[in-house]
Amino acid sequence: MDSQYNQFIDLLRRRYSCRNYSQRQIPHDMLMQVLEAARLAPSACNRQPWRFVVVTDEAVRAKMLVRSRECFLNAPAVIVACGDHSSAWHRTADNKDHTDVDLSIAVEHICLAATTLGLGTCWVCSFDTAATREAINMPDGWEPVALIPIGYPAEGDQAPEKQRKSADEIIRWEKF
Repeated sequence: MDSQYNQFIDLLRRRYSCRNYSQRQIPHDMLMQVLEAARLAPSACNRQPWRFVVVTDEAVRAKMLVRSRECFLNAPAVIVACGDHSSAWHRTADNKDHTDVDLSIAVEHICLAATTLGLGTCWVCSFDTAATREAINMPDGWEPVALIPIGYPAEGDQAPEKQRKSADEIIRWEKF
């Protein structure tokens, strides 16, 4: 068991927000492996209020990333994580919509699966949603929640040292 845990923690340490990609194309079967991880992700009441649009066309990627960091344009593919708020579970106590929570779990599954395959990813939440909707012909009722540039990291690109709060700063027992 310790060996599996150590492998998992190592995976978490290796995953980073890649911002510099090689132009090497990603094989289709590898993209499907990454997307299988998203398909297997849990969601509230198993509603799976998501779709994932893989964009490899350079012109379409440029339209989607028009107001984002230029560095993401060099990724050979971008996965658009799309949410359907009407099909998501809503918490009874306060009607909280869990679309973003469900998609966050699935997107992190994508990022971790990509890391195991030697691919880099980055969560992009600062982007022009209207331009993205138009670029991929997104129907009404759906929202582009996040963009995930994906590709082989450029030569020499590596995970920076992670800066994380200590356990004492983030963990409480019994009471806040």
